[in-house]
Amino acid sequence: MNRTLFRLSVQAVAGRRRGLVLLVVPVALLVLALVVKGLADGDTGLDATVGLGFSLALPLVALLASTAVLGPEVDDGSIVYLLSKPVSRHVIAVSKYAAAWLTTMLLGALPLGVVALVLDASEPGRAAALGVGGAVAGTVYSALFLGLAALTRHAVVIGLLYTLFWEGVLGSVLSGIRYLSVGAWGREVAHALSPLVGTADVGTVFAVVAALVVTLGSVWFTGDRLRSFTLRGDE
Repeated sequence: MNRTLFRLSVQAVAGRRRGLVLLVVPVALLVLALVVKGLADGDTGLDATVGLGFSLALPLVALLASTAVLGPEVDDGSIVYLLSKPVSRHVIAVSKYAAAWLTTMLLGALPLGVVALVLDASEPGRAAALGVGGAVAGTVYSALFLGLAALTRHAVVIGLLYTLFWEGVLGSVLSGIRYLSVGAWGREVAHALSPLVGTADVGTVFAVVAALVVTLGSVWFTGDRLRSFTLRGDE
């Protein structure tokens, strides 16, 4: 990883207007948790809020963070100057992924644990498990959306459609999708750490292996795509 590229990528996330949007997502989730705590039953409210966090808030944060570290450079053409430097394309990909991952952990995964504590402070173990599960899902989301940002300029639109329909609508209707759902993998890991978290019924081993494969594959694809970018000049 290149520390300079990592620092610049973090600044790109924090210094743009979408950085404010990134802050809105966890704040909105926390406000929702406070409202639910006052209106709904403990376990029912927690399950619904955490489910929303895994299927919407977490991937949305990862999408905004991952596209922020790479998308604008592709749009304004400055990616050409970055790629002209004697730095491995995969080092660039890893550096940008690290910035997106850190943002996702702080504003996506961590709030899941905080929300669980807000809704039920008597079960800190469950809150910690949800935080770890969110970290697993956020790790995959960040890599997946970074690869999408390297592939197309329409990464935000495609990522939103994926989040809303695949992880959201279809994921709640078609049970078989859980095997290809990043959020389901995260929930399964959380269930393995705390039985109080509902299982996604995909198996912990499958969830961990799938998460590793998709994460490593997406980061590798990003680096390979950046290398091809200089050869084809198609952006």
